[in-house]
Amino acid sequence: MAAQMKSKNYRAKQRNTRYLIYAILIIMAVIWLFPIVWIVLTSFRKEGGAFVPYIMPKSFTLSNYTKLIADATGSYPFVRWFLNTLFVAICSCILSTFITIAMAYSLSRLRFKLRRPFLKVALVLNMFPGFMSMIAVYYILKALDLTQSLFALILIYSAGAALGFYVAKGFFDTIPMALDESAMIDGANKWEIFTKITIPLSKPIIVYTALMAFMGPWMDFIFAKVIMGDDVKNYTVAIGLYSMMNKTTANSLFMSFTAGCVLIAIPITLLFIYMQKYYVEGITSGSVK
Repeated sequence: MAAQMKSKNYRAKQRNTRYLIYAILIIMAVIWLFPIVWIVLTSFRKEGGAFVPYIMPKSFTLSNYTKLIADATGSYPFVRWFLNTLFVAICSCILSTFITIAMAYSLSRLRFKLRRPFLKVALVLNMFPGFMSMIAVYYILKALDLTQSLFALILIYSAGAALGFYVAKGFFDTIPMALDESAMIDGANKWEIFTKITIPLSKPIIVYTALMAFMGPWMDFIFAKVIMGDDVKNYTVAIGLYSMMNKTTANSLFMSFTAGCVLIAIPITLLFIYMQKYYVEGITSGSVK
């Protein structure tokens, strides 16, 4: 009888704990989703003004989106900014993914004299945020006459990709060396092992690396703002949307600004929904080592 009461109390305690956890998660989800819902609703709001004393719009319209997209040659050419960002993100994604995967594979599989010192130096360099080198990078690009160009952004985002190899290296460390040794016995060289054995087994980490490489240029503001200056036609969406919120236009363009925020969130959201399985698998497998 006492055992049954003890078991019943234990189950009740577990149930109450579970309800408490669910309540906390629901509250956190509401807090996290509220700004997103507010931005989406504001992007469809017909009433003007940056701030109103209510959340749900009194009337809805699509004119905020049409106004943003139709201004192709005006002061705020959002479509051009979007295409600029997409071009930079895709180019940087391809280059960064190749550099990171090649770097991680080399440090995971090859053994050379300065391998360990290089890993230590790379670990120390990763502790410093990238924007600390912003001024030096700007003057180097200015000396090369590369400022205010999309190529400069691609160069910057791709050049620092090699230092982000640690997660990918951890993933490659989980692939048994016996596979490489068996392939070498059969006459395969390093390149054939990399392309025909390692790459097919590394889809999760490749997807993770590609997503991270795509998201960086897509959301970056600091480097893009410093390099682009006042060249409006080469702005990325981050700089372009920021330029809409000045003292004279913030009130009139606020709804178009929120519409732009919704549009730039769509590609990232779709990528994460489509590649979520590989993303989670890649980051968890690579972090084990």
